[in-house]
Amino acid sequence: MLNVANLKVDIEGSRILNGISLSVAAGELVCLVGRNGAGKTTTFRSIMGYRRALSGDITLDGTDLTRLPTWQIAQRGIGFSPEESEVYTDLTVAENIELPTWTRLSGRPGAARIEEAYTVFPKLRQYLARGGGQLSGGERKMVSIARALTLDPKLLLLDEPFEGLSPAIIPLIAEGVASIRAMGKGVLIAESNVHHIPEYVDRIYVLERGEVMFSGTLTQAHHDRDVMRVIAGQVEVAS
Repeated sequence: MLNVANLKVDIEGSRILNGISLSVAAGELVCLVGRNGAGKTTTFRSIMGYRRALSGDITLDGTDLTRLPTWQIAQRGIGFSPEESEVYTDLTVAENIELPTWTRLSGRPGAARIEEAYTVFPKLRQYLARGGGQLSGGERKMVSIARALTLDPKLLLLDEPFEGLSPAIIPLIAEGVASIRAMGKGVLIAESNVHHIPEYVDRIYVLERGEVMFSGTLTQAHHDRDVMRVIAGQVEVAS
């Protein structure tokens, strides 16, 4: 499905991503983990076309996305839920979630895609008429992911889906992500807190200073002292 190969990205003359490679298959949950500033969000924004790569390749099912505008990348089947959620405050919950069915046609009716989103996050049915600006942080996060899901994507990018949420909401988000994965969609999560990574993750990539320093299973990461120290911010990696 998604393949990122030797991706390099500069921002204002500074190298932010230095040749990272990663992949996500259909039905796979993969996590890109690293400290704040390691390059996780830049990776996501580069995949979505908000940032242009200096070099490297980004492909989805063999189609080159590297130079496409963001709207075409979304049309090809990548949904994005940013860290800030970016829920439209002047729309209701129902309107926020319905919006992608107006902008992207797919093989499935919009009603089926909307129903699927509410199946993943049934709690949102309680807030259909509530304005986006009246939601808690956890509710906004659920709306953001549900909205990305109604795009009917092959792949979802979830940037820090658990960050800053109450302990009561985190399990609801985790259950929703598991449901999305069970549908056969690929899911790529960016996470700075290793303790928030779902146990059912298939593979993780640890990003440090714009480079992948580890790839493997979560269990393997937990048994690698150097990896865990970097994730925890306890040591610096040598230049």
